Amino acid sequence: MKEFIFSLMVLLTCATVNVAFPRANYTILRNEILEYEQRLMIGANLTLNDIERAANKVLMKVKKEELNAGFKNLSRYAPARNFLAVKEDIERSKVFQLLRRMPKGAVLHVHDTALVSGNYLYHNITFRDNLYVCIDNAVINLHFFRVPDKSCSWELLKKVREDPERAEKVNKMIRQRMSMECDDPASAYVDVNKAWDKFVDIFSFIAPLLRYKPIYEDHFLRGLEELYEDNVMYLELRTTLPTLYDFDGTKYKPEDLVGIYQSLAQRFKEKHPDFIGVRLIYAPRRAAGRKEAEYYIKTMKRLKTLYPNFMAGFDLVGQEDLGHTLEYFADLLKNIGERNINFFFHAGETNWLGTSTDENLVDAILLNTKRIGHGYALPSHPFLLELAKKMDIAIEVNPISNQVLRLVDDLRNHAVRPLFSEGYPVVVSNDDPGLWGARALSYDFYEAFMALMSVHADLRSLKQLAWNSLSYSTLNNSETQKALDIWQRKWHTFVKDIAYDNSQQSE
Repeated sequence: MKEFIFSLMVLLTCATVNVAFPRANYTILRNEILEYEQRLMIGANLTLNDIERAANKVLMKVKKEELNAGFKNLSRYAPARNFLAVKEDIERSKVFQLLRRMPKGAVLHVHDTALVSGNYLYHNITFRDNLYVCIDNAVINLHFFRVPDKSCSWELLKKVREDPERAEKVNKMIRQRMSMECDDPASAYVDVNKAWDKFVDIFSFIAPLLRYKPIYEDHFLRGLEELYEDNVMYLELRTTLPTLYDFDGTKYKPEDLVGIYQSLAQRFKEKHPDFIGVRLIYAPRRAAGRKEAEYYIKTMKRLKTLYPNFMAGFDLVGQEDLGHTLEYFADLLKNIGERNINFFFHAGETNWLGTSTDENLVDAILLNTKRIGHGYALPSHPFLLELAKKMDIAIEVNPISNQVLRLVDDLRNHAVRPLFSEGYPVVVSNDDPGLWGARALSYDFYEAFMALMSVHADLRSLKQLAWNSLSYSTLNNSETQKALDIWQRKWHTFVKDIAYDNSQQSE
């Protein structure tokens, strides 16, 4: 029967096919087709050893229990509902608890100001000294000052919080302003534009908090700690490289900030020798005009000269539907693309088809992007999809981001789902976890494993995702091998512990 499947695959390469399936051996043929499809899935070509197979039994048992419960009662299936409404359900999941323990490799798509959990931002940063608050026309703003300026009626936040009634009001306003979390996300964010309005407003609120240099440094180190605690060992961080300030009046230029990042990353590595490191992707706003874009490109060239290994590459960020297209900047981008500067473009982060937004995918590929951020529209462009696969361009999939920002409601309907079924080079990342109550990477891994992948996807798929995250990073061959060696040791401990825990429970 396998010969029949092979013959069928050959026929499918023809322009048209006139196939009559034999009536005999129906069940055998059916099973062969299903087995063939499963061999196409991400990670299907991997072979598990005895310990991995034992761990896989544990994983698949709880996965199928949770999926079966959701199949019978959809209200128990978290990925069908907005993450903002089901976060606590996910945290109770046994699958999620296993995924938190898993060494996940790298985060390749996350933004600087949203790297850290919102709880840290609120409970730590907003209780620091020298933080001032101003409420103007029912809009709250925060800023660090030694002496407040005259731009608003600033009050010391610590002093305001001494009054219980005022503290309750101000704290509620701060929490609402710094997160997309809400009781009814469907009505709060009725469409993509409404979700993005809130999303952008959060950035405008927290940016002044983080631009004070000591806070920016603590925020970044906390982000690394949260990733490390979630068993992530490497980071490529998208950053706008904002201008930082100190109370002595010092302003820090982009090259100063990159140096700060590099120093902090090195300090973190010294504390955690099994953490591989950090690199930066300079990612200014795509809403920029031509003169601004020229400045960004000059900055990128200068940074690449000063920090050739630490600067991973260049991107443009912001809502694609409303920002400039890659075609608008193509003549400028072509020049730096020839100067050993890698691109990692956001492209196709839309559910439109035939618009300038999804056609950013054409320009991203023509500009030789190394990875595509989101690529939500890519499966709707069959030639581009095939071309990207031939060019080995990985897709950075951010399931929770796509759901919260209203590209998709039920993650079973996510546009890039077929890429997991076909073994396309994908990586799973977290985009802006701090803005919707997530933390690090495990939540996105859960959503991908339980919704974007098949019921049959198992430990092999997760292993392949971790490998992909390191293999499609900007680490060179020797660095990648070192990272994989460290990861493999962690992986062995992970699967051994799961298998052992299960054997103890069985006794």
